[in-house]
Amino acid sequence: MQVTTCGRRAGPALLPSVVGMDTSTDPRAPIPPVLAFRGVERVYGSGPGAVRALDGVSVDVVAGQFTALMGPSGSGKSTFMNVAAGLDDPTGGEVWLAGHPLHALDDTERTLVRRDHVGFVFQAFNLVPTLSARENVVLPFELAGRAVTAEVRSRVDGLLESLGLLDRAEHLPSALSGGQQQRVAIARALASEPRVVIADEPTGNLDMRTSREVLALLRAAVDDHGQTILMVTHDPVAASHADRILVIADGRLIADHGRMTPGSIADVLVSLEVGAA
Repeated sequence: MQVTTCGRRAGPALLPSVVGMDTSTDPRAPIPPVLAFRGVERVYGSGPGAVRALDGVSVDVVAGQFTALMGPSGSGKSTFMNVAAGLDDPTGGEVWLAGHPLHALDDTERTLVRRDHVGFVFQAFNLVPTLSARENVVLPFELAGRAVTAEVRSRVDGLLESLGLLDRAEHLPSALSGGQQQRVAIARALASEPRVVIADEPTGNLDMRTSREVLALLRAAVDDHGQTILMVTHDPVAASHADRILVIADGRLIADHGRMTPGSIADVLVSLEVGAA
C-alpha cells in the first residue's frame, strides 16, 4: 500500500535536489521537509532469521506540524524514531534531517546534527538528578559548548514560567512530581529552538490528568511557536492531539491520516490487530 501525503500519492524522491536550496528569493520554490525518508530499510541479522524492521519507508515530516507515529508492538515504531534521530543506521535508502543526509554521515557528524537540530522528550524523563530544574534545561547548551547568555537565560525562564515551573526552578528532580519532571524535559527539548522535537511515549509514565496537560503543552508549542513535533505513542487520546497520524505495521507505513478523534484512531488500531490475527 502506498502512503499518501497531503491527499496525493507520494511522488519521486526529489529531496536531495532541494535540500539546501535558497528559497528566500523565490516564494514558489519548494521548502524541504524537516525529516525525509526515501526508501528506508533497516534489517537486523542475516539469512532466514533476519528481521526487517523497516521495509521501504518513504515519508516527509513538514515543519510546524505535530505528527504522531502509531502501530502495534513490533511494528517498527522505535526503529523509525532511532533512524530518524540518527541513533541507528539505515540498511538502505536515505534519511534527511534538517537538510543533512544522516545516511551518509559518520557517528560524530550525526551527533552534531542531533545536538544542533533535535530536542528529545523521553518516557523516563532522563533528568540529571543532581541538577536543579533550571540547570537541567540549560545543560544542553553547556554540553554543546554554547554560551549561556542573558538571552538564553531569559528564554529558559520564559519556558519555565509558561510551563508553570518558575517557582520550582531551583528544585531537584526528586522534589518534583512526575508531571513536573516531564515539563522540565519539555522545556529542555524546546530551549535550544530545535528544528524538530522527537517525543518517545512522553506520557507513558504519567497519570491521565497529567498526560493531558503535557499533551496540551506540546500542542501549544506547535500552535504558538511553530515547533515541529514527531511523537511515538500507543495512546489514541495522545495521538488525537496531532495534526497528522502515521500508522506503521510490519515495518511499512500503511496509513497517513489527518486529525482524528480518539475513537477513530482506536478503530484503526483494532483493525490492524484483527487483520494480523
